Amino acid sequence: RSARPQCLPAESGLPGCCFSRGIVISSPCDISLRLKCNFSIFVFSSVDVCTFKIYSHRGRSSKPIFVQIAKQVVNLNPLELRLPSRAWKVKLLGEGADDAGGVFDDTITEMCQELQSGVVDLLIHTPNSFADVGCNTDRFLLNPAAHSEDHMIQFRFLGILMAVAIRTKKPLDLHLAPWVWKQLCSMPLGGPDLEEVDLLTYRTLQGQNISLTFTNRTEYVERALDYRLHEMDAQVDAVREGMSTIIPVPLLSLLTAQQLEQLVCGLPEVSVDMLKKLVRYRDITENHQLIAWFWQSLEEFTNEERVLFLRFVSGRSRLPTNPADITQKFQIIKVDRPINGLPTAQTCFFLLRLPPYTSQAILSERLRYSIHNCPSIDMDNYMLTHNTDPADSSAKYLTNHWMDFSKTLSQ
Repeated sequence: RSARPQCLPAESGLPGCCFSRGIVISSPCDISLRLKCNFSIFVFSSVDVCTFKIYSHRGRSSKPIFVQIAKQVVNLNPLELRLPSRAWKVKLLGEGADDAGGVFDDTITEMCQELQSGVVDLLIHTPNSFADVGCNTDRFLLNPAAHSEDHMIQFRFLGILMAVAIRTKKPLDLHLAPWVWKQLCSMPLGGPDLEEVDLLTYRTLQGQNISLTFTNRTEYVERALDYRLHEMDAQVDAVREGMSTIIPVPLLSLLTAQQLEQLVCGLPEVSVDMLKKLVRYRDITENHQLIAWFWQSLEEFTNEERVLFLRFVSGRSRLPTNPADITQKFQIIKVDRPINGLPTAQTCFFLLRLPPYTSQAILSERLRYSIHNCPSIDMDNYMLTHNTDPADSSAKYLTNHWMDFSKTLSQ
């Protein structure tokens, strides 16, 4: 992974081009499922489970990554998803990325972004967010209007993602309201829970804004409150059903809502101190000036920038609450490259490569540039030739175009 602006010197990374992603998911039993993106793609299984033919055309928007993966993963044998590190392998058609773990992490991050950006309509902002009142204005609820068969499949997959996050200890960057976590833990809901997400409706039910007769007010409030507190039950049940294929869901009742959120989502703040506990230096020592400048830069970053940095080096956007749950060391390597160049990273190995710099300010500026201009994993010539569909002429064109451009850069 490296920064990819429009005009970069050859030594700083790869050219400024980005292709939409097609995805192949391989389960540990060697089932591989190739999903739709910008090309006509076949979905196949090496054990003859199923064969699909999916069509798409260049110039049209492809289906979200979440939708592509959900439709296939929910049909896999749950036993094949109960792994400690990653539940499936991802192949990005049209991109030169080899998944040794980083691509899996990166696509999980992208799916979380799709869920919270409206690309996938499973989540909605809290009413407090729309009215800009009360608390939880930055949180999401399950969408009660998403109740089609496809939606239920996607909610099941959301549950699978949550359970996979718990098993692999790789948190999801999801900002769900406490209401949702309580329901997943089978905790009873009451008026205060509605107040936390929909203050105006709660006040209305208390009779502050409408006239009610003495005889019907209690019944009205009880029925309205009951309806609101249970309007997402079907969606919650689908999420719990998905979780149950990976983890023992009845045990969730032993957790508080906050504890479940921490298990699934980890820490919202990227801690520099935690990264320091995880670091391993290669070809450089802890006391080197370059390392001091690097940590100083990271400490000066906002949390949003540290999240971008974490994704740049690992594909993740959150860390687990317990440092012991991170089994992979964060590696920093000093590389022999032109002075003041751009840093590069290998997400699969949680690895950052730093060239020499003449000042902390320049290191900080180059690092900021890289994390803001590299939202996806870069391509390499070898893997690009393996991540294309041989039957697809447009994919061949992209491959040839990329290799020609790479030769131009190297000259």
